[in-house]
Amino acid sequence: MGDIIKAADGLPQTAPPVLSTALKAAPRILPARLRDVLALDDFERHSKPLLPRMIYQYVAGGVETESAMRNGRQAYQDYGFTPRALVDTSARSTRTSLFGKTYSAPFSIGPLGGAAFVAYRADLALAGAARSCNIPMILSASSLIRLEDVISVNPDAWFQGYLAGDFDRITRMLDRVEAAGYRNLVVTVDTPILGNREHNIRSGFAMPIRVTPRVMMQSVTHPRWLLGTVARTFVKHGAPHFENTEADRGPPMMSRKVRNTVARDKLTWEHIAFIRKRWTGPLVIKGIISPHDAFMARDHGADGIILSNHGGRQLDYAMAPLRVLPEIASQKGDMKVIIDGGIRRGSDVLKALALGADFTLMGRPFLFAAAYDGQRGVEHAYSIMRDEIMRDMAMLGVNSVEELNESFVRKVCP
Repeated sequence: MGDIIKAADGLPQTAPPVLSTALKAAPRILPARLRDVLALDDFERHSKPLLPRMIYQYVAGGVETESAMRNGRQAYQDYGFTPRALVDTSARSTRTSLFGKTYSAPFSIGPLGGAAFVAYRADLALAGAARSCNIPMILSASSLIRLEDVISVNPDAWFQGYLAGDFDRITRMLDRVEAAGYRNLVVTVDTPILGNREHNIRSGFAMPIRVTPRVMMQSVTHPRWLLGTVARTFVKHGAPHFENTEADRGPPMMSRKVRNTVARDKLTWEHIAFIRKRWTGPLVIKGIISPHDAFMARDHGADGIILSNHGGRQLDYAMAPLRVLPEIASQKGDMKVIIDGGIRRGSDVLKALALGADFTLMGRPFLFAAAYDGQRGVEHAYSIMRDEIMRDMAMLGVNSVEELNESFVRKVCP
């Protein structure tokens, strides 16, 4: 994987800085299953027929008209590159530092609620792949696997919380996350209530899952998912629960008692200030689109923000994160700016970095990779993205991502 190698104990180690030898290394020998997976979108193409429509739409869909989701991706098409020629790029590296840790590439695996109902024990596959590849992985509060189990697989995993505007509930949740050993905390602030995901109703998906004739038909016609994910989970681990929405275990996914979302609409900047005083590690606020909110987060002591419209899954017509990035990055100070939404290629990552982002984040592509081929699929997704970034850096004329700035991109005229 270029920048990382495996030591005898299996942990990733930093490779020597001379990358020319890595570039000359023998090509990776891929299993037949992955040889047709040349880009991240290929994982979605291959996974779609393997998943029931309700599960595929749960991952792939957005809210209402899906404008926010489409615009998140379209924003990257609005920029073109202005590369530098005749630059020696033989020593280029994708290594990037964030919150005192050096990662092998400037992208991370974002929080994915309910991932283990899409792919078997998906959170563990994502966490294991992130550790192997030396990139961040953020565990969702809406995961179906205990946060304590995930950090045992990846001690550097981050935790993302959906917190209520209730100081006691916040305190107890932070105590649990801290006791488990998490260092980086992400607080999502764009879900005071759940978005209007009409596609879930049309496809038959519901929370809790309702076993209707339509759901049964979709399930039995997709035996790989039904047996390999659902039945295997029930047999080996029992009914999946929402394990991490609160300090105590949440209800079963199949229960009519829905996971607790009460009082999320009461969360305010007062609670963020409380969390900042209580949490000693890096604090990241996710779900920021407004420059006003970005600077409020900075002034409240956030170590970073994630510019995000929740992948187009909350407010329809929410602005694409990339379109507000330059304005926010210009006044970020010491605060780190991470961006998600619509990133599918290495060129997208480099455009975001050129416009002022410090790091990037992807969700859906990694979940489709896990659905298609487990941890091995996620590691292949990492390799695809890192190889694209390395190749594009050579053609852009840069040796490190820190060299990128707005002079490397131009907005394309309508």
